[in-house]
Amino acid sequence: MRVVWQLLAVVAVWAIGGQCVSAVDGNPWLTLGLGLVTAVLALLVYRWVVGRTERRPVTELAREGAARGLRRGTLIGLVLFAAVIANIALLGDYEVNGLGSVSGAVGLVGFMAAAAVTEEVVFRGVLFRIVEERAGTVIALTLTGVLFGLMHLANPDANLWGAIAIAIEAGGMLAAAYAATRSLWVPIGVHFGWNFAAAGIFSTEVSGNDTPQGLLDSVASGSKLVTGGDFGPEASVYAVLFGVLLTLAFLWLARRRGNLVPRGGRRTDLTGAATTVPR
Repeated sequence: MRVVWQLLAVVAVWAIGGQCVSAVDGNPWLTLGLGLVTAVLALLVYRWVVGRTERRPVTELAREGAARGLRRGTLIGLVLFAAVIANIALLGDYEVNGLGSVSGAVGLVGFMAAAAVTEEVVFRGVLFRIVEERAGTVIALTLTGVLFGLMHLANPDANLWGAIAIAIEAGGMLAAAYAATRSLWVPIGVHFGWNFAAAGIFSTEVSGNDTPQGLLDSVASGSKLVTGGDFGPEASVYAVLFGVLLTLAFLWLARRRGNLVPRGGRRTDLTGAATTVPR
């Protein structure tokens, strides 16, 4: 029953916070404020419900190393998406015409913070962690990755390839980041850095969501295989390639640290190892 109570609690924050943020669409300062409040509430509710239902310290959200994990994760996400855009630009399929909207970028900080935190506590904090206990790391990574991709089919400009790309590059990468660190701070940072770079800096579509303009006035054109088309660069072959490479790197780190859970078994010391971040 713990998975039911945990999902009910964190999904409630996700749904209510998302509705509030959507209601102030067009007002960047309210979007920033409500987005950050939603992110904080999601963390507090997750910590409370997991602590109550599992009766243990919620070490995956340990305060020690939190700032470092967020910084490193955010940097990884920013650099990774910048690499995707750089490769698309080298082919002449992404161009910058000048500055875009600073206020739009401000609002996107809150919007993407809310999205990153709520989605990570649901998919990696609850679903991946609990499935992994019963089925092992690889099966949990695969199942939650597929669910993560399918969720994005509800977006306005979504398509099947985009959902598959998200499942591979993001669902796998973010779960592997959690497995490697046993902390939610790094995957939250990677998720936020990736999304904010996509919308807040490079002004591209994020998962077919019709996101507002960010810092740069840009245009992407050319092959959908390269640019991702209406879904955005997350459906680009470059995003899939770089996402897979980072997934493998995180899994290698998880194996090196002894954090991989074998199929059908559980290592009881995993939650106790949740304070480390990649070095």
